[in-house]
Amino acid sequence: MKILQINTTVNSGSTGRIAEDIGKVLLSNGHESYIAYGRGNQQSQSKLIKIGNPVDIYLHGFKTAIFDRHGFGSKRATQKLILEIEKLKPDAIGLHNLHGYYINIEILFKYLKETHTPVLWTLFDCWAFTGHCSYFDDIECTKYQTHCENCPKTRNYPSSYVIDGSHDNFVDKKKLFTSLKNMELVVHSQWLKGIVHNSFLKNIKTNCLPSGIDLDLFKPLSSEIKNKFNIQDKRIVLGCASQWSERKGLRDFIQLRNLLDETTTIVLIGVSKSQAASLPLGVIGVPRTESVQELVMWYSAADVFVNPTYQDNFPTTNIEALACGTPVVTYKTGGSPEAIDNETGVIVDKGNVQGLYEAINFVFNKEASISLLCRSRAEKYFDKNDRYQDYLQLFTKLVAKSK
Repeated sequence: MKILQINTTVNSGSTGRIAEDIGKVLLSNGHESYIAYGRGNQQSQSKLIKIGNPVDIYLHGFKTAIFDRHGFGSKRATQKLILEIEKLKPDAIGLHNLHGYYINIEILFKYLKETHTPVLWTLFDCWAFTGHCSYFDDIECTKYQTHCENCPKTRNYPSSYVIDGSHDNFVDKKKLFTSLKNMELVVHSQWLKGIVHNSFLKNIKTNCLPSGIDLDLFKPLSSEIKNKFNIQDKRIVLGCASQWSERKGLRDFIQLRNLLDETTTIVLIGVSKSQAASLPLGVIGVPRTESVQELVMWYSAADVFVNPTYQDNFPTTNIEALACGTPVVTYKTGGSPEAIDNETGVIVDKGNVQGLYEAINFVFNKEASISLLCRSRAEKYFDKNDRYQDYLQLFTKLVAKSK
């Protein structure tokens, strides 16, 4: 088979690494793998197709900011992509994140409908079936179940500051995304599967497959990284995000610092320069890194990984931590709790910083064998060789059904 995947990035961030790992499984099984992407310059084992350029992304962002038409920019870039797809003639296309200011969903889905190309679309959030936002559980909005309009989150990603286009976006997305007869969906959490079931995508077959990671890369290591920051004698509470915001719980970490004693240091990976400068004593800010080895060293050095996320689907960071033998404390948000069980972590009610503190101390007092249990759970459920073999089987069935 010849498979083309489309995503915002390749081999960068959680969605980009997932696309890369799916490509590796395809290649190892004798298939051809291509990835079309919007931004970044990471290397890949798959053959790459670049979509657009920085100017396209800027103009798409401007259209979103004024007219709230995210996903309807990048016309020329998408038309060029279609020409590449026509030359490539893939047997099936795997879609990932289609938001991110890089592709035109109208042009893409009209082409997919005309060509009857089998499609496997992995949803990482709720953007596909709302009129604007990528998450809505923080405000308990249910408009997506009937019809989005007068969106209360237009200032949130993908931000619009002038027009609320949520009504028209909802109409157009529903028409486009329900137009394909040979498309199936993939979600990584039972939580998102339930949400999809209440949306206009409910009649499309939805497969729930936990995401996987490379357990040969993410594994417990003897790490000297604490020496670099002169915190050899400290217990480490680790947090990690591609971008830190209130949605990811940055404010909660600051509050948590006031509860922890001086024997414990918080390390936050992915902070900006301005955020790092404003962190209080006892919180170390580390810039975002594309180095998996550096991430693994931090995961391995940490005593507990804390994920106080307010909006999320199935955070890859949770299973990366488990694979490195580090227990997870997470808010009861989306599918985040699905990564752990009672032996490998603690679930805390959203916004309960005191609960985070108590959960962290509970983990600190657990026996060292908890590390082995974390690794064992990762090996049982989140090995990419198993999880992305499931993708290969789905692609094979879709292609066979289309012939």
